[in-house]
Amino acid sequence: QVQLVESGGGSVQAGGSLKLSCAVSAKPYVSLYMAWFRQAPGKEREGVASINPTGFTTYADSVTVRFTISKDGAKNTLFLQMNALKPEDTAMYYCAATPRGVPFASARMEKFYNYWGQGTQVTVSS
Repeated sequence: QVQLVESGGGSVQAGGSLKLSCAVSAKPYVSLYMAWFRQAPGKEREGVASINPTGFTTYADSVTVRFTISKDGAKNTLFLQMNALKPEDTAMYYCAATPRGVPFASARMEKFYNYWGQGTQVTVSS
């Protein structure tokens, strides 16, 4: 079983920063492909960033440079550092994981992920 719990969301002004965390519990241990997704009201869920078991990352064009996905293996925690936040970044952010292999080109497609956190809200005001 894999359980994911996000935290770190909040309200910030445009240009500010937030760091999201996703506590990962996987028993028995499995090697996971992980990603951050977000969904704004009335919009489709969007893959933001991904990281594979070897540390290879991908990013949506809209967040490249501004966002950084990383993980702490010792604490089994996934992070999303978000800088230079914009109002359009406002959304519910979800941590997702899957033990299945995910092709590079599909690393931010939600259909490949079968474990999801409850989400953490990020609100960016102008």
